[in-house]
Amino acid sequence: MSDVTSRRPPLGAARRTVSSAGGEPVSIGFLPEAPSAPVLITPNGPGADLPGWLRANREPVETRLLRHGAVLLRGFNAGSVERFEQAAAALCATLHREYGDLPREGESDRIYQSTPYPQDLSILFHNESSHLPRWPMRQFFSCIVAPRSGGQTPIVDCRTVLARMRPELAERFATRGLRYVRNFIEGVDVSWSRFFGTTDRAEVERRCAEEGTSLEWTADGGLRTSRRAPAVLRHPVTGEAVFFNQLALHHPSALDPETRSVLLGICGAQGMPRNVFWGDGGVIEDEVVDEVRELMDRESVAFAWREGDVLVIDNMLVAHSRSPFTGPRKIVVAMGELTGEPVTP
Repeated sequence: MSDVTSRRPPLGAARRTVSSAGGEPVSIGFLPEAPSAPVLITPNGPGADLPGWLRANREPVETRLLRHGAVLLRGFNAGSVERFEQAAAALCATLHREYGDLPREGESDRIYQSTPYPQDLSILFHNESSHLPRWPMRQFFSCIVAPRSGGQTPIVDCRTVLARMRPELAERFATRGLRYVRNFIEGVDVSWSRFFGTTDRAEVERRCAEEGTSLEWTADGGLRTSRRAPAVLRHPVTGEAVFFNQLALHHPSALDPETRSVLLGICGAQGMPRNVFWGDGGVIEDEVVDEVRELMDRESVAFAWREGDVLVIDNMLVAHSRSPFTGPRKIVVAMGELTGEPVTP
């Protein structure tokens, strides 16, 4: 993990108290273990109203998000799903209600549980929904129950990843793009009916055709989709080139060798629950993905969750992952500002 502050000087790098539009003074700075991102904002007294503060200070928060990619709001409230939803809605009025990849949290149609995945394994770096035709520009996380150990949500600046990648490899990603192949297999991943929110095959076919996603109904009642997507995009606001994809997460090398061998033997490369190829269908070498993962790990930052923390990220500027953990852990998620109008570099 490294400090990229020298390339992107932070706003208010030293901890300092500022008067905000909401009338509540806050301190702004960085965590010692993460000196370049996220920007840390904490209240200077008890009883601060986070949703109200965010509504009054949306513009300066957005400015810091565009510069650093992530903002951590700490010490405003105890862990509460309801207060988290209010805070997320204060920054983003268009929270996503139809995300099929995550289970919903309670009765809310705008808050989701984090990815259900074995706690002794890592979830590798990815930009949320970057393999789909539409993705959220804003993603929110909140810690309701902090784990006993581990369980961080590391982040990495996608501008830095692209800038520090070998030029020939960066050019390869920019020109060839990626192709994501996904098999919706009941009991292995989410079902196609849950993902698309319908049991009507004709509706699924219509939506995939509109989105430019090819599909195939499999003999066992499952669904296989294939979609070409860029690996590199320009941010629609800042204009900066970013490494924006789910390469590290979808590539078979993310699996342990035994699981990978068994799945390939049973399913074949096209039948894996998730896989990613070069845009022209060529196999991406393990060595290429290993190089990218090592770069992302080296440039990443992480912090220990505290109950009540709210992390806001710009999903195009920052990729996130999840570390293994012990003990109970409850992180809830919200997303908003969907976009799907990429501008390639």
